[in-house]
Amino acid sequence: MEKWEKIRKHIYVSGRVQGVGFRFRAQQLARGFGLTGWVKNLDDGRVEMELQGTEVEMDRLFERLRQDRYIRIDGFQTERISPVEENGFQVRY
Repeated sequence: MEKWEKIRKHIYVSGRVQGVGFRFRAQQLARGFGLTGWVKNLDDGRVEMELQGTEVEMDRLFERLRQDRYIRIDGFQTERISPVEENGFQVRY
């Protein structure tokens, strides 16, 4: 896989990821890095998201999220899925 190839990932993030601005920060960063997709809270305390863009930009997004003093990422479940046609990055409720 080329690291600048456009891909899409379905991701579950666990840790201290709710009530700490994770979704807003993810949206801000995704838009800044040119990623598309969505993010939402789950009832079990995790966050679910889909990101589309390059592996490099996704890595940068999570690098920045890890630097946030309120967010603590303990784990990921990631699955590569087919890219879709979309514009923008939304917070889902």
